[in-house]
Amino acid sequence: MPELPEVETVKRGLDRVTLNCPIEGGDVLLPRTVAHPVSVADFLSSVSGVKILQWHRRGKYLLAELVTEGNPTPNPSPLHEEGRRREGQRNFLTENSRPPESGQLFAAGWLGVHLRMTGQLLWLHRDEPLQKHTRVRLFFAESRELRFVDQRTFGQMWWVPPTSLPEDVISGLKKLGPDPFSAEFSIDYFAKQLQNSRRPIKTALLDQELVAGLGNIYADEVLFLSKVHPTTLCSELKRDRIERLHDAIVRVLQTAIEAGGTTFSNFLNVQGINGNYGGVAWVYKRAGEPCRLCGTSLGRIKLAGRSSHFCPQCQK
Repeated sequence: MPELPEVETVKRGLDRVTLNCPIEGGDVLLPRTVAHPVSVADFLSSVSGVKILQWHRRGKYLLAELVTEGNPTPNPSPLHEEGRRREGQRNFLTENSRPPESGQLFAAGWLGVHLRMTGQLLWLHRDEPLQKHTRVRLFFAESRELRFVDQRTFGQMWWVPPTSLPEDVISGLKKLGPDPFSAEFSIDYFAKQLQNSRRPIKTALLDQELVAGLGNIYADEVLFLSKVHPTTLCSELKRDRIERLHDAIVRVLQTAIEAGGTTFSNFLNVQGINGNYGGVAWVYKRAGEPCRLCGTSLGRIKLAGRSSHFCPQCQK
């Protein structure tokens, strides 16, 4: 499943190729891929004739901020107006939105995407042959398209109207903890969340309500660099070990982003290129191979139904 570095890689790629390029229509080949609105026709009409101002990432979710120079709603709000927010609610997306460069742009809602296990967003020429598992196509100017390919069919797309916040429609956003790169993900916050938990630390790191975006690959890597065994109970971790874990989360994810993510099965960036982090992984998918630090044969166990890779010598 694509994790934070893979989703961030896709986001940056989409920002390079799709911004300010009009969406001219689309085609939905698997209707259940569209989670909102229920009507595929409504989904396509809502995203047609608009432009993407900017892509955002929240955990493993992608959200495109849609704008129009026209009048898509009875009472559209200019992008710069505080009226785009609701009283007492923090909109983590609009705070970092780009201002209009010229003229007056109006909010046209949001396009949300979750890649789930095998989803891919590919930027292609419209004449490219369709991949077998193509689910949704969005047509852009100059005969380009954004193609959502998803073998396992768990991925989803949403259109959020401009009168709503993304979390009003995409319910999973409400359950997410802080982003690892945000100020909210402080050492004090992390320590408080762990101190009374009797869960194994590996299980806790996979909890999206604790920290958004971390998954199985990078949780293994974080634990190795922190020298923490995956079965260690959260409540047994002292402050210094929690600080090492916190630092490792940020470092591992940043390193993986710089490598373009990890490709072990399905992940591709928007240009169809594999990620490179897998070649330098410390422990993930390396059971039975020598530890890169001490040479001990790496182990693999199951925790809560997920594989955990670790070094029995380095991690205690």
